[in-house]
Amino acid sequence: MDCPKILIIEEKKVLAVDISNSLQRLGYKYIEIIDSGEEAINKIAEMNPNLVLLDICLSDGLGAIEMADLIEGKFHVPVLYMGEYGEVMKLTSQKLLQPFRYLYQPFGEKDLHIAVEMALYKSQVEKRLTEKVQRLTSIIDGVGSGIVVTNLQGDIEMMNPVAEGLTGWRESEALQRHVNEVVRLVDGGNGELMLDLPTQVLNGKVTMKLPENCILIAKDGREIPVGDSIAPIRDRSGEICGLVFIFQDISQRKQMEAQLMRNAFYDALTALPNRVLFLDRLRQAFERAKRRHNYRFAVLFIDLDGFKQINDLYGHGMGDDLLIAIARRLEVCLRSGDTVARFGGDEFAAVLEDIKDETDATNIANRIQDSLSVPLQLNGQQLVVTASIGIAIHSDSHQEPANLLRDADIAMYRAKKLRKKTTR
Repeated sequence: MDCPKILIIEEKKVLAVDISNSLQRLGYKYIEIIDSGEEAINKIAEMNPNLVLLDICLSDGLGAIEMADLIEGKFHVPVLYMGEYGEVMKLTSQKLLQPFRYLYQPFGEKDLHIAVEMALYKSQVEKRLTEKVQRLTSIIDGVGSGIVVTNLQGDIEMMNPVAEGLTGWRESEALQRHVNEVVRLVDGGNGELMLDLPTQVLNGKVTMKLPENCILIAKDGREIPVGDSIAPIRDRSGEICGLVFIFQDISQRKQMEAQLMRNAFYDALTALPNRVLFLDRLRQAFERAKRRHNYRFAVLFIDLDGFKQINDLYGHGMGDDLLIAIARRLEVCLRSGDTVARFGGDEFAAVLEDIKDETDATNIANRIQDSLSVPLQLNGQQLVVTASIGIAIHSDSHQEPANLLRDADIAMYRAKKLRKKTTR
């Protein structure tokens, strides 16, 4: 620091002059000697000193403590009190004065030098600490995640605005409450509160990611999918002294994941399962057949007749509407445990689970034919659609899904040829 500027507020002129002379000899630059508290406030605003030496026993205006609070609070200038031993002790016993904030009168030049240096050093340290805290607070407040800091017992010591918005709790009302009361996390699978997460982090002494299905229950009852982590906070010696909860709303991510999953396993036009999901369900049926005696299932392969002509005559928009309508009818014809999928174009397939015999499969195929025979009203047009259906019943000769699906496909082509012969 360049030559510090010091303002003296002292009613006793002789003492004030002695102090100013000592300060000059010690290399400090005193601004002025003021004997009035009110005048000192104006001078501080004008000159911006580095330190104020304040007589504890000012007779006018504000008391010394009130004056110092005003100087430090409004102008951020440190204050060093001066007073006789009894006066200082009276205030320190009331815990109004902190250590290294006062000088006993009378004092020597060496005592003055030490006190001024300590006051200036303490001010610089506090200023750096305040700036560091403000910077850290700004960073924390600017982070897009909710941040909640607790002590070792789990009581909240700080939370940022994002955490306030997500939890519905203001920091002022959340302070000193246990984190489990404010950051209420539940298992999205079973709805149980996750009360032991802080204990797990403390016992493991490592950062722990929030479970994938973690739900935050806000103060107003909102349920928000959240993700991120809980981490221990360590002091300079490496000992854990608290916890920091970091969490963010992952609703959009969950929606995107669900959409990606749907795109991967469902047909975009009809919303039916696609070929990938159908083959997975078919593989599951094969596995059940290996474990369960007399478990039988079948595959239907369904191909619409004359679909190309409908596209050519009415356009692809009408063709798409027709496929959607057919998909809804197929869903109604199947049982709850069955799966119907769109393979592509005008081809559909179904897995019929847990059937008794071939008759069950034939009955469902006939139900589909009856449903399709009912005319469809689409865009002012009446359409009647027929379909060729191939049936393949699972047996020991089918070692894998592709074999069963192949047999259903072959049966469908036979049905289509037969239909063409009968319609000539």
